[in-house]
Amino acid sequence: MTDPDAPTGAGRLAGRLALITGASRGIGRAVALAFAREGAHVILVARTQAALEEVDDEIRAGGGQATLVPADLTDGDVIDRIGGSVYQRWGRLDVLVGNAGILGMLTPVPEVPPDVWDRVIALNLTANWRLIRSVDPLLRASDAGRAIFVTSGVADGRAYWGPYAVSKAALETLVRTYAGEIGKTAMRANLIDPGATRTRMRAEAYPGEDPASLKSPEDLSEVFVTLAVPSWTRNGEVIKAEALMTTARPAGG
Repeated sequence: MTDPDAPTGAGRLAGRLALITGASRGIGRAVALAFAREGAHVILVARTQAALEEVDDEIRAGGGQATLVPADLTDGDVIDRIGGSVYQRWGRLDVLVGNAGILGMLTPVPEVPPDVWDRVIALNLTANWRLIRSVDPLLRASDAGRAIFVTSGVADGRAYWGPYAVSKAALETLVRTYAGEIGKTAMRANLIDPGATRTRMRAEAYPGEDPASLKSPEDLSEVFVTLAVPSWTRNGEVIKAEALMTTARPAGG
């Protein structure tokens, strides 16, 4: 299945249409650039138009194509309109990457301000549910719809990480539930646990850590490409990025 707006070529995602949230920096930006290099037309979603335009410039410099959607994903009506706009223009979606998220505050659970709790849950969990709700018909219209969400090792519970840990634990349950519901279709839904990665959120959580000791978002991009291709068959799993990177690494690499 090809897209008339997508660049042609021999990439593994040639002719595919991918929507990526949190696409202006960090992991989302790296995934957007990797998908575009592999031939996908990427729909980039983030809050800031100027930051999206910088990513768009890089994509176009490499011969790729992108559509920019500046949006606040805590606004459910905005998410609903995204799905409608994609339907009107393309009638389908091949890949959804739910990457946008915030850390919130590292503090004991009883001391979390209610507004911090609400915003973390709204962006990290509820926005992803609304994205699924909005684009599910579009993923079903694809010959191999792929939904990929970003989780974290703290989903198992970690002291002082209350809102973030709870949001990721709930996200994992949400995606596994959705995966079970689509198991008999051509769709697949999974989560990626990136592990320690050189991002702004990581620096916020671990200010004393040497970022040079961490893998870069670009190092992770191949993992996302692997889960996005039509030949990927696993469903409803939390994929540890470092494990997949190790198995995919050529001998001697």
